[in-house]
Amino acid sequence: MITAETSDCLIVTGMPGAGKSTVTRLVAERLTRSARLDGDFISRLVVSGHVWALGEPADEAARQVELCDRNLCSLANNFSEAGFVPVIDWVVPDRARLDSFVSLLPDRRVVFVVLAPGIDVCRYRDTIRDPQERFDFDGYEELDVGMRRELGDVGWWFDTAALTPEESADRVVREAHRRALVN
Repeated sequence: MITAETSDCLIVTGMPGAGKSTVTRLVAERLTRSARLDGDFISRLVVSGHVWALGEPADEAARQVELCDRNLCSLANNFSEAGFVPVIDWVVPDRARLDSFVSLLPDRRVVFVVLAPGIDVCRYRDTIRDPQERFDFDGYEELDVGMRRELGDVGWWFDTAALTPEESADRVVREAHRRALVN
């Protein structure tokens, strides 16, 4: 089981619509002491001059993504030191970004779960979201290929297509520490 005693930090990633926000909220609720760290929320703390991850100019978007990653890890370290399991919800698309997270979490056991219900499921889930929550994204195929190429042998690639969010969260809590350990 994921615990604060073992200094675990859970990172849940996947494509838009994979269920990251729902599953991380449910996982955090199931742990005794936890903090859910939402990368989208942290990214939007930049108000004036905000550029989203795939926005222009690309160099500024990359700078802000890196800032968000550092902030997520700082918060994760702070919560972990206070006895809470950090549960990070954020798109980690490649090995370099994951390696950066691991280096910024030096005293943590990084548990890395990729929610992978498939492109069609992700697209469908996005259509049934509240209109304010929908994510205008057309790069599913490219992201899927890139993530599998870069991260296919890392962590736990968890196909949640046939599971409810509750079933997915239960399995993450029960199995991730065995199946998804990065370091």
